[in-house]
Amino acid sequence: MDPDFWLQKWEKNEIGFHGREANPLLVKHVDALSLQKGSRVFLPLCGKTLDIAWLLAHGYRVAGAELSEMAIEQLFEELGVKPNISEAGKLKHFGEKNIDMFVGDIFDLTEAALGPVDAIYDRAALVALPEEMRGNYARHLMNMTNKAAQLLICFEYDQSVMTGPPFSIGSEEVARHYGGNYELSLLERSDVAGGLKGCPAKESVWLLRN
Repeated sequence: MDPDFWLQKWEKNEIGFHGREANPLLVKHVDALSLQKGSRVFLPLCGKTLDIAWLLAHGYRVAGAELSEMAIEQLFEELGVKPNISEAGKLKHFGEKNIDMFVGDIFDLTEAALGPVDAIYDRAALVALPEEMRGNYARHLMNMTNKAAQLLICFEYDQSVMTGPPFSIGSEEVARHYGGNYELSLLERSDVAGGLKGCPAKESVWLLRN
């Protein structure tokens, strides 16, 4: 997908995908990751999600990757934190105590730059990428996080009725990308209230552990 698609969404403030509260599915299922307080959680393609503030408030450290610098600037402004800004290879690093955000193409983020993480929370990355990119993304994510455990959220709907993003990703595709490296557990599968843009849809929460 053309990066300009997402950059223009932020420029035009077309961010209906930005929730107004922490994701209830994160709140409900984060304990499945069996994390200790102080554990570092990585959020790929995170935007300025309020999930970050929720994780910080509950004693976790957070790292994230985001294409839009505007989103990360707004994130720190809303957190009331002034970040230290530096270069991280091809990316820009916005950091402060317990939070590290990397701005740029996630495929340019390396394991060395990211540093160790204890878990991945993928609410918005896999579902945001077209099918031809998802395999490369999954491999890159595993490589740079040393196959850290994941809490993965996906949508399922009739892709012929509505074009993504978010794209429809069923259990077979989750298994195709991750089944060879993780034990997959479906924690919840429920109807999306009101559907996605009026299209009936289900939301699935997966726990991936190795």
